[in-house]
Amino acid sequence: MAKLLVKLQRYFRRKPVRFFTLLALYLAAGSLVFLHSGFAGEPTVTGSQHGPGAGEGPGLPYLGVMQLSRGFKVAATMPEGGRRHGPWFKSTSKEPAERGKAGDYGSTQSRVLRGRSGREKEEDRARYVGCYMDNTRRRTLRGVSFFDYKKMTVFRCQDNCAERGYLYAGLEFGAECYCGHKVQASNASESECNMECKGERSNTCGGVNRLSIYRLELAQESARRYGSAIFRGCFRRPDNVSIALPVSQLMLNMSVDKCVDFCTEKEYPLSALAGTTCRCGFPTTLFTLHEREDEQLCAQKCAGEEFESCGTAEYLLVYQTQVQDNRCMDRRFLPTRAKQLVALASFPGAGNTWARHLIELATGFYTGSYYFDGSLYNKGFKGERDHWRSGRTICIKTHESGQKEIESFDSAILLIRNPYKALMAEFNRKYGGHIGFAAHAHWKGKEWPEFVANYAPWWATHTLDWLRYGKKVLVVHFEDLKRDLFVQLQRMVGLLGITACEDRLLCVEGQKDGNFKRSGLRKLEYDPYTPEMRKMISGYIKMVDTALKLRNLSGVPDDYYPR
Repeated sequence: MAKLLVKLQRYFRRKPVRFFTLLALYLAAGSLVFLHSGFAGEPTVTGSQHGPGAGEGPGLPYLGVMQLSRGFKVAATMPEGGRRHGPWFKSTSKEPAERGKAGDYGSTQSRVLRGRSGREKEEDRARYVGCYMDNTRRRTLRGVSFFDYKKMTVFRCQDNCAERGYLYAGLEFGAECYCGHKVQASNASESECNMECKGERSNTCGGVNRLSIYRLELAQESARRYGSAIFRGCFRRPDNVSIALPVSQLMLNMSVDKCVDFCTEKEYPLSALAGTTCRCGFPTTLFTLHEREDEQLCAQKCAGEEFESCGTAEYLLVYQTQVQDNRCMDRRFLPTRAKQLVALASFPGAGNTWARHLIELATGFYTGSYYFDGSLYNKGFKGERDHWRSGRTICIKTHESGQKEIESFDSAILLIRNPYKALMAEFNRKYGGHIGFAAHAHWKGKEWPEFVANYAPWWATHTLDWLRYGKKVLVVHFEDLKRDLFVQLQRMVGLLGITACEDRLLCVEGQKDGNFKRSGLRKLEYDPYTPEMRKMISGYIKMVDTALKLRNLSGVPDDYYPR
């Protein structure tokens, strides 16, 4: 035996290539044996047997159901048994291998059983209706909408629409979600809904101007509970009421719920109760909702609900329904290169993203950014990817405060916010994301004191620098924008050189909350500012107030000073 080993050793010294070849073959064989043992004893499940369309016949595509868990994803099979891809995706030879991955066609028996039970539960919550045509000018589903170009899933879209009481949820372009109470378009071929969801490639999320629509079974009950309908107030009946509120219905058994339900079904954002008449419409110059009356003038009891008020023939009680006003939702890049660069300047946490949302709705043009924030781009701020000097956007977000950076812009909207609120908002963003919150440990730890010490002086110098070096600066206080959005937005749009359409601005008032608004439900139970912090910040407030007044501008609002 020893002689044989010595001979082999001498042989491989003379032929090292053969030695390494045999070694590689040995390792490959061992790997194959290991892989085979891992799948031994498990049933083989072919695509046709395991797919949701099993038993439906060779020509019938699976119509899909709502997903309940991120841990298990059901793949919708095509008639040919293959995946559906967006137009940018080209099939490669790797495709068959990918189907064996977890989440496409699982191979274990337990996964098959989980899939069956999951689908049985999901069918109680949502049912796939089909592929439908869509039009940017006249939407198929005309309720609320939101976009996520990175993490959109079928479940997320369905969940958001169901939470708001809508009957239908539709997905388009792999990343857009639309809700509505009626499907107002004709069917399209299933092959035209061919884009994978951005957040889960195992499911289809519509196509180019094509919607994958689901009916939300559990939303039928919640659609009758208009707890999310917004009370707008009591208003005098407009002069041309039949024009201002064009749809009406006599309701002898009137209630708030019935009128809101009626206007929602008719796809109108305003529901006005006038005694026994329910009226529906849009906010327009004929009915602006700017002059509220005493609510006692609308305090006539409803015929169908004695604990509710239903207004009178002369004084209307108005609610905003869940229907989205689409008159201000279209956005695009500027058709020609902008001649001037306009900054939307603010200290971080002063509401810049919210202001961008309002400007985009009011003008119909995308806003840009001095930076690039992928999360903002994924939420629909498409100008985020453009270089800030591209000239394709209506204005540029910036937090810069140096002389060189400020002088790069031809004019600016300077957004100023109460430093106490701005510092807390930016701290939450830094440690919790755009709509998240900093953890309790961050507020109580060393992070908060260090943050205030570094950022509070910047709040003051940011405003002072823009007042000093800015060429043409329009000062807008965040608090004034919240309090009187219509007037302040008119000022901002005027600086941008856009003629403001009043009906469009009224539409913005109804859609003023964007995707980046913190809920406000999670407030600190204590004041995070120490007396020393307040003394320092009060000094900065006085400094900014003086600088504003020296330029014949109104000083800071009174609520900047703590009581």
